[in-house]
Amino acid sequence: MQATQPGQRAKDANLFSKLLFHYSPYWPLFLIFLVLSVAGAWTYLRFTTPIFESTARILIKDEKKGTEASKALESLDMLSTKKIIENEMEVIQSRSLLTDVVNQLGLYGVVTAKGSFKDEDLYTSSPLKVKAENPDLIVSAKPLALKLDTTTQTVNIAGTVYPLNTPVVTPWGKMEFSRTRYPVPADQSALQLVITNPRKVTEALQKNLVVSSTSKQSTILDLSLKDPVPERSEDVLNSLLAAYSRAIINDKNTLAANTLEFVEERLKGVEHDLDSIERKIQTYKSSTGAIDVSTQGKLFLENVSSNDQRLGEMNMQMAVLNQVQSYVQSRDRNAGIVPSTLGVSDPTLGQLVNKLYNLELEYASLKTTTGENSSVLIALSDQITRIKPSILENVENQRRSLMASLDNLAATNRQYSSALQGFPQKEKELIDINRQREIKSGIYSFLLQKKEETALSYASTVPDSRTIDKAQSTGLPVSPKKKVVYLGAMIAAILAAMGIVLAKESLNRKIMFRSEIEKLTSLPIIGEITTETSRDPVVIHEDKRTFIASQFRKLRSSLGYIGINTTRKRILVTSAISGEGKSFVATNLAISLALTGKKVILLDFDLNNPSINNKLNIEAAPGITDFLRGEKEINELVLPTDIDPNLFLLPTGPLPKNPSELIMNGAAEDLLNQLDALFDYIVIDTAPVGPVTDAYTLSPFTDATLYVIRHKYTPKVFVERLDEENKIHHLHNAAIVFNGVEPRGFVSKNYGYGYGYGYIHKDNPSRRMKLLRK
Repeated sequence: MQATQPGQRAKDANLFSKLLFHYSPYWPLFLIFLVLSVAGAWTYLRFTTPIFESTARILIKDEKKGTEASKALESLDMLSTKKIIENEMEVIQSRSLLTDVVNQLGLYGVVTAKGSFKDEDLYTSSPLKVKAENPDLIVSAKPLALKLDTTTQTVNIAGTVYPLNTPVVTPWGKMEFSRTRYPVPADQSALQLVITNPRKVTEALQKNLVVSSTSKQSTILDLSLKDPVPERSEDVLNSLLAAYSRAIINDKNTLAANTLEFVEERLKGVEHDLDSIERKIQTYKSSTGAIDVSTQGKLFLENVSSNDQRLGEMNMQMAVLNQVQSYVQSRDRNAGIVPSTLGVSDPTLGQLVNKLYNLELEYASLKTTTGENSSVLIALSDQITRIKPSILENVENQRRSLMASLDNLAATNRQYSSALQGFPQKEKELIDINRQREIKSGIYSFLLQKKEETALSYASTVPDSRTIDKAQSTGLPVSPKKKVVYLGAMIAAILAAMGIVLAKESLNRKIMFRSEIEKLTSLPIIGEITTETSRDPVVIHEDKRTFIASQFRKLRSSLGYIGINTTRKRILVTSAISGEGKSFVATNLAISLALTGKKVILLDFDLNNPSINNKLNIEAAPGITDFLRGEKEINELVLPTDIDPNLFLLPTGPLPKNPSELIMNGAAEDLLNQLDALFDYIVIDTAPVGPVTDAYTLSPFTDATLYVIRHKYTPKVFVERLDEENKIHHLHNAAIVFNGVEPRGFVSKNYGYGYGYGYIHKDNPSRRMKLLRK
């Protein structure tokens, strides 16, 4: 990983500084939003019920993921059905298992205590237990007032008194109320009973239950359940694992019972056939005098017996297939006794039959509590409809295979029958009878063996799963997480405050920031002047050191950036519209230049609205217009000022009717040429460029133009058009002065620029101006 480059660190620091500078003046707004957000987060946490999570772990035998050792052990359990881990995950989350858990734990009847902010679930301390006779018929009810009377052994629910430990009919179903080992609270006014239909409780559990495999190659499942009461989530998971194990055992026991029933029925028939054959042999020997078969006959019986035994086994398999076919075709989505698949070599058939049986069982269970048009019931019906053709197709495939094998065995039997014709008549008849006895004896021995194996498996049935870790709660709530809630609330508060600030500033069509000027125009900004709250238009004095005076001194130094010196001395000051402070800037800039010991003349060339006379307390006198008309000479018009002996003023003079034409008569350039010989600097205050073109006319005769933009006053549209206007009319060597920068946000005396230090007025040392860094 590469180290962060110094340039990138500088950019990050600069971005942070910009953000801090931009938003710090609004700190009270951010503080208010932060306080409100923290209060809101606290309220949310106070009213929200914390959720806990419990986890458990179970090991399942898997058909695809088992080891050779597990397969060897599996052969000892003839009733074990192979598991597919993905299927078992769905089984664990099934409605049938969860409904059993809900009914077992009585989760349909919950006692709560009404609180000021939220209700408290009394699962771990409930003094009352509710047991429904038929939970599926429960009618849900809103919280019901509850009061127990231990003296009379009764309970008052919603104004009706019911006896304890006795089944009673209630508006919510037939129920029995009983006491628990937990004491009855002294104040029962807050006790409530919440009755909910088990189906709704099951749906809620399904949403909060998560079953996942620990890895792709693992047969271990992790179970997690979220609940407001950690003890309840632990009980639900433990009960669910127990119910799952019981379901596996019940399936095995059902299969074993059906197999035993089938075997015993077949044994009875075979026993009867054997008895008949034995009697037939005795009768035949007595009547014919035959004692035994010859050596050749015994050899024939030995050869034919194995073939006959295979015929018997296949006939039994055909009988099983016929039973399965009859079961599938005769059922109408109603669960019955599932037929045994004993002797059938294909395990898929047994799995399909068991799946059909489970689906029909779930269908029959839900049919009693839901309508025929229920989406769940329709989905189950579709699954049953789809699985039946698969079973029938499997049966038909196995039947065809068996028929082919039976045909081969029958052909072999015909060969044996032909060979039997060569024996003497009496011996041939006796051999035929003995052959029938051998067939039945083989079938009888096979059935006895299967009966013992089935009985042994039935007696030692174990589930195909094992609980590794019982359910255990985390102890700490998983939601809401206090740190996350508080952090999220504070982030939201900061973003909301930033949004308000940005919206406020984006809706403002006035220039607010130096950065806006830099984005809208390519002209350089060579100075920033803060707003002046005093009414004195002259802010620079030789005996005072103020912050604004320092800014004008910096502006004076920046003139060198645009080439102003004692040889290039003409400075034109203008703005877009009236009121932006161009005359204020021109006056104080001229004073600042004069304080350096240079001779400076200030020209009030705003022939439409002159104001410098008033700023310098000089009475009206002949001036520029008189020179332009050729009525006066310069030495008759230049006036000294009381501010500084090096500062002189050339007033406007009488206002003309046609100022633009007067400026364009050629005398203006002659005026400036004559002043060049007399003064070190010439500062020209002219009219705004928005309403009139005087500045554009004078600019070619000057060395630099200062374009004044006022904070929160100059419309952005003028700055947006500045570059385009400058290309057309060309303000010579133009630069911008950002004037009247006011405090931002809620902070007083903090400005949108700054040098990181403050200035003290000599005449008022206690007055300090705190500045923000850029």
